[in-house]
Amino acid sequence: MSHGPRSGLAAVSSALLAMSRHLEVRDVLKTIVASARELLDAQYAALGVPDDHGGFAQFVVDGVSDDQWKAIGPLPRQHGILAAMLRDATTQRLADVRRDPRFEGWPSAHPDLADFLGLPIRDGDEVIGALFLANKRCPKPEGTCGFTEDDEELLGILAQHAAIALTNARLYERSRELTIAEERSRLAHELHDAVSQKLFSLRLTAQAAARLIDRDPSRAKGELQQVAALAAEAADELRAAVVELRPAALDEDGLVATLRTQTQVLDRAHSARVTFTAHGVRALPAAQEEAVLRVAQEALHNALRHSGGDHVDVSLDRRGAGAVLRVSDDGDGFDPRAVRRAGRHLGLVSMRDRASGVGGRLTVESAPGKGTTIEMEVPGG
Repeated sequence: MSHGPRSGLAAVSSALLAMSRHLEVRDVLKTIVASARELLDAQYAALGVPDDHGGFAQFVVDGVSDDQWKAIGPLPRQHGILAAMLRDATTQRLADVRRDPRFEGWPSAHPDLADFLGLPIRDGDEVIGALFLANKRCPKPEGTCGFTEDDEELLGILAQHAAIALTNARLYERSRELTIAEERSRLAHELHDAVSQKLFSLRLTAQAAARLIDRDPSRAKGELQQVAALAAEAADELRAAVVELRPAALDEDGLVATLRTQTQVLDRAHSARVTFTAHGVRALPAAQEEAVLRVAQEALHNALRHSGGDHVDVSLDRRGAGAVLRVSDDGDGFDPRAVRRAGRHLGLVSMRDRASGVGGRLTVESAPGKGTTIEMEVPGG
């Protein structure tokens, strides 16, 4: 490293502060990679988070342009040096990765790597990621520099803090799913009204059938048929509730795939037809993607529970650097001017708060008998 002791310490401090500043997992990963590349003066850096199927759940790079990354192709599988590092959980410092017997090549569009430094990111005994650096910059035009023992030690310190930052970000995202006050309150109310009452009726009806089974079998049969009907209704309600309670896999699947999956499940769980379309949407900042997802869920909930419509359409389209979400139904509609009543009933206040919280805006179009369209626009990053 070309930094003196004081400037080197300042660089390390800046990197650690940058990692701790972000709360979304994806932002933390990007910051770790960028910090590692800058701190060790490397041309390329990458961070892979392994999945349970022999590949990477996430793979973030720094030093490669978007066009280069697209040309390289699909995410790498765990093979060669990468597999060895994750399997053995050992640091790998190589003068030339291409001469290592485990090297298995790379796609034609992949940048040419030579000197290589990689090490695992651990949370206790679990390897939660692997950090890679390649092509250390050399102040002398002739010759090569390569990574040193000091580089290895410095990256080890960075990896320890990366583990803390990544673990904290994951915990934050999980807790945020469960602790948003208005969402928790609405779900509790929804579960009580839609499921708990049916289960209570189910229990009473089953008890009545049990009492009648000997003295009035025909009436008992009718009660048991009612038990079956109530159980089917409760199962439908639970399916819909589970969709909303299950943490969405935005990091792994992205916004479009997550919305498509949720609309498909809701389409199966409800009598109304639920459809989804997307056109040209780019990845958005993590906070915006979550806000769009939550507004879509709230709007879908309203349309399926309250509108009485036969069809709900969800669309997500690119608009400039951002995107616009629309959730439209052909239901009863309402008068948007009755803001206090409609807003409270349909959660419009919380949806507007979510939109404005990420720099977006929410609009509502509706009229009695004319259905409802909720539109949310976010600016992108």
